[in-house]
Amino acid sequence: MNKPDKPIKTAISRREFCKNASMAVGGGLILGSLPVGASAFAAASSELKVAVIGCGGRGTGAANQALQADEGVKIVALADAFRNRVDDCYNTLSQRYGDTGRLDVPEEHKFTGFDAYQNAIDLADVVILAAPPGFRPKHFEAAVKAGKHVFMEKPVATDVPGVHQVLDAGREAKRKNLNVVVGLQRRYQTNYHEALKRIQNQEIGRIISGQVYWNSGGVWVNEREADQSEIEYQMRNWYYFNWLCGDHILEQHIHNIDVANWFIGEYPVKAQGMGGREVRTGKDHGEIFDHHFVEYTYPSGAVISSQCRHKPNCMNRVDEVFQGTTGTIHTDGSHKTVIRDWNGNIHYDHDGSNDPNPYQQEHDDLFAAIRNGNVIDDTDFGAKSTLAAIMGRMATYSGQEIGWDEAFQSDLKIVPDEQGWDMTPPVLPNDDGYYPVPVPGETRVI
Repeated sequence: MNKPDKPIKTAISRREFCKNASMAVGGGLILGSLPVGASAFAAASSELKVAVIGCGGRGTGAANQALQADEGVKIVALADAFRNRVDDCYNTLSQRYGDTGRLDVPEEHKFTGFDAYQNAIDLADVVILAAPPGFRPKHFEAAVKAGKHVFMEKPVATDVPGVHQVLDAGREAKRKNLNVVVGLQRRYQTNYHEALKRIQNQEIGRIISGQVYWNSGGVWVNEREADQSEIEYQMRNWYYFNWLCGDHILEQHIHNIDVANWFIGEYPVKAQGMGGREVRTGKDHGEIFDHHFVEYTYPSGAVISSQCRHKPNCMNRVDEVFQGTTGTIHTDGSHKTVIRDWNGNIHYDHDGSNDPNPYQQEHDDLFAAIRNGNVIDDTDFGAKSTLAAIMGRMATYSGQEIGWDEAFQSDLKIVPDEQGWDMTPPVLPNDDGYYPVPVPGETRVI
């Protein structure tokens, strides 16, 4: 792999940012102060109990960021399908917080299995949802039903019924004045906010086109073990199965698609594209593609070319470029924003050397909002950018043009309602051990 597919979020290191450098909440809607008494956590010294649902690398990293965000945070419960992940998460956090009293997870608060999430939610004020995204709608709905504030990773679902489930729960969260932060961290990143401000000031005119990229080497594979059940194998390799992951156009490239939606201020009306598998063809690569190219058309007429690729030894690129009527703008996750006119003259070159870490910022904003009695609501854009990425997958899998309304009305479920170790996964290998792969022109996606 030539380059990590995402920044290392799991490292327990000193904070890299100035906590007092407050930035505007990234795209999330601040609904204003609650009535007096509506927040139970106004006092900075009061304890905020946090449960981690999904204890892999992302969940462990998010737990650390929550602990760094607010001195009153205490981790009180860990939940995962697998016990070793609970133990790995606990041991990693113990290296820094073991003697502080802020990692307060007794044995009876370590939960495993498909239903572990509910036990952990019951013990917390705030829940971190970082299990594979196929479980996100169910976990989010349960957290909101229990009246908990939420940080949830992206994407928020892997199928359209899941998107609707999240939107419905989001409306309930808003009614209950619950904070919901979605891990689309570019919305909490300074250079992206500077870019948006300049786009809104018409410094490149009206956006008419753009290109967004997530091209990298690929991700991990866990080899099948001799005594493993099929469901355990898929859960250990969740990235390669659509009901759990949604394909890499959804799991990773959603970041760049979300930036396009955010900057243009619209969601695409249609998508068409192509994709397939060229290097990821083995039995250990499940059913997902290794490349997608999608052309999104927006109501304003803007057209965005979207590409994501998982292939080693190729050029890597994870960024966004937009063309306006008077200039161009380039943004990326390493704190760059550059604006040029059509003669190539640079009008803005962002210096991001002292910018806050956006992964930390999203937690800082979440806990500050809880303390201050404000409400951040990222649910709507998190769900709709998830739908836009699903629409791109529909286009590449089917080879057809897919409309927004057509996608939004789809009732095709790829995530089973009932989940457990005795379940039959929705996709199975053939007698030779290969999984069925979508075929453009044949595969049903609506």
